[in-house]
Amino acid sequence: MAQSAVTIDESELRTRAAELLTALAGAGAELREDQWQAIRALVLDNARVLVVQRTGWGKSAVYFLATALLREQGAGPTVLISPLLALMRNQIEAAARAGIRAASINSANIQDWEQVRQQVADGLVDVLLISPERLNNPDFRDSVLPSLSASAGMLVVDEAHCISDWGHDFRPDYRRLRAMLTELPDAVAVLACTATANDRVVRDVTEQLDLGGRDTVVLRGRLDRESLRCSVVSLPSSRQRIGWLAEHLAELPGSGIIYTLTVSGAEDVADVLTAQGFPVASYTGRTEPAEREQAEQDLLHNKVKALVATSALGMGFDKPDLGFVVHLGAPSSPVTYYQQIGRAGRGVRSAEAILLPGAEDRDIWAYFASMAFPPEPVVRAVLDALGAASKPLSTAALEPLVPLSRSRLEMVLKVLDTDGALHRVRGGWTIGEQESWHYDTERYAHIARAREAEQQAMLDYASTEGCRMLFLLRQLDDPTARECGRCDNCTGERPGTRVSESTVAAVGGRLDAPGVPVPPRKTWPTGMAGLGVPLSGKLPEDQRAEEGRVLGRLTDIGWGNRLRTLFADPDGPVPDEVFQACVQVLAGWDWAERPTSVAAITSTGRPELVSSLATRLSQVGRLTWLGTVHSAGTGEGRTNSARRLAAVHGALSLGEKLRAALADNPGPVLLVDDRVDTGWTMTVASKLVREAGAGSVYPFALAQVG
Repeated sequence: MAQSAVTIDESELRTRAAELLTALAGAGAELREDQWQAIRALVLDNARVLVVQRTGWGKSAVYFLATALLREQGAGPTVLISPLLALMRNQIEAAARAGIRAASINSANIQDWEQVRQQVADGLVDVLLISPERLNNPDFRDSVLPSLSASAGMLVVDEAHCISDWGHDFRPDYRRLRAMLTELPDAVAVLACTATANDRVVRDVTEQLDLGGRDTVVLRGRLDRESLRCSVVSLPSSRQRIGWLAEHLAELPGSGIIYTLTVSGAEDVADVLTAQGFPVASYTGRTEPAEREQAEQDLLHNKVKALVATSALGMGFDKPDLGFVVHLGAPSSPVTYYQQIGRAGRGVRSAEAILLPGAEDRDIWAYFASMAFPPEPVVRAVLDALGAASKPLSTAALEPLVPLSRSRLEMVLKVLDTDGALHRVRGGWTIGEQESWHYDTERYAHIARAREAEQQAMLDYASTEGCRMLFLLRQLDDPTARECGRCDNCTGERPGTRVSESTVAAVGGRLDAPGVPVPPRKTWPTGMAGLGVPLSGKLPEDQRAEEGRVLGRLTDIGWGNRLRTLFADPDGPVPDEVFQACVQVLAGWDWAERPTSVAAITSTGRPELVSSLATRLSQVGRLTWLGTVHSAGTGEGRTNSARRLAAVHGALSLGEKLRAALADNPGPVLLVDDRVDTGWTMTVASKLVREAGAGSVYPFALAQVG
């Protein structure tokens, strides 16, 4: 129920808040003045409050103490919107220390949903944590959210900056909160929190959450953390950067986080450091949930020196004594960088924030920028497909109809849903108020320009001769920004850049080990009949490829750099260094049956590269040269699996000479291409080759995309 109309003595309330803080944070903890001002506004005035304070300032204390005080006055439970499961786990543990009963409804505890719902209804839950995505789950939205909105005592939006930016890390479901806010009773307080918001982000959050209305309190504090020492180490190659880390990791205080820009980068660095004897673990979006939770616990209890992580760890980790944060590669935004280094030094006197920028950073930024909101014709195609459907379409059913990858399609659907242009219902998606929807070209262009400016700012941060913390704080529009006196530029004390040749060689030996397994496709995408392709269900075993190999991934730290250069250069014969590495991959391949012949897939972009690679492999391996699988060109760039398969299915064919050669040489075939992306080219080509008589097919390519 909503808070009852009672007279509350402000001094008594502050005394009680201080008592609760002791329970939460321990003896000696003192309530900051801004913490009290936020709590007072929430509890006494039912206000809408935006708190922008550095990580570790105590934002969680504000909402936990306000929750306890509101509950003591008869208010309903607090609804806490939290973006990551790891962060939810931290928050639930912190609430328990203060005697606050917290529970969550998330994708990892589906079996507990009914029990949690009943506990909320019975008044046994003080704080209910949910992800923003849960707000548009049809069952939750229709059966739980209305009563929850009506009975809530407070709404808290944690990591509120997630509402602001478009891109691979944008959370469209945060924008649903605006609709939820309009349905809240006036007596329900609202708190939005973030540690990383410049003026642009503050304006955007305020606009999107409609926080500019009645009784709004904005509390922005000084963002500098006196324990944090920033420095930059510039080295010319990835081998030297990782070698530097291998030689200096033991010197860094306590345990910490090593951030990389890609999943394969995190896995490569963790492998190298493990080989050097360091207890580390990788933590990425590809890590299994149970392994993630174990890695978090290992770092919390200092069982590992570091987690080597992507931004998947980002907001989801709370360790006050974290001693260092190292970045192998620069994030594309000073706001993101500040957020990530802000995980260190919260409860210790000194912590290190070290950036090792790489020449490949800009390529990676450009790739992630390409994942932002699509152009208008593509978005209109989504609306047209739904408009033409006679029933709701699932995401899987819609995917073959539009030129978007699954992840980008999911983002577009969520954005269009929050805009009212379509709706999520049982069974999928249906068209909404399309007439009133418009493609906000101006907003998207503004965001693109802002991101370009932020990328330039990161380059400027790495090269500045001024105070590094001052540079970051100015990017965050901190009005109290001043020189820190701690960073490498302020003190003149810079980390050395020398790395021993033996360490570089050892790192290179790990990074340069060629060969990455490529699992075969085993199931055709759904909805192929709608694209005129008669393929469905599982691939028959006698048509499947075996597990394949590539020399390396384009995102790898080792071979990735050289392969990106190779594909950026004009077409030509395979370089000797690359060819010898390919031979090494084949020599170490543990195939069930060694290939007896070689075929290649015709390349429309790099015919000489593929032809020279395949013919040289046939000569060195004494394999029969069969010829080429003809490709008419797919006309499809990076898109989703269904459309890629449809394009490939109509483009690949076997000529009579190749069919005859396969009939005469029915043994295992090594099938060569320049690179593997979705895997459908190799899958369809392998199917054709096997149907023509090959006993088995082993796909091999120079590179894997992504």
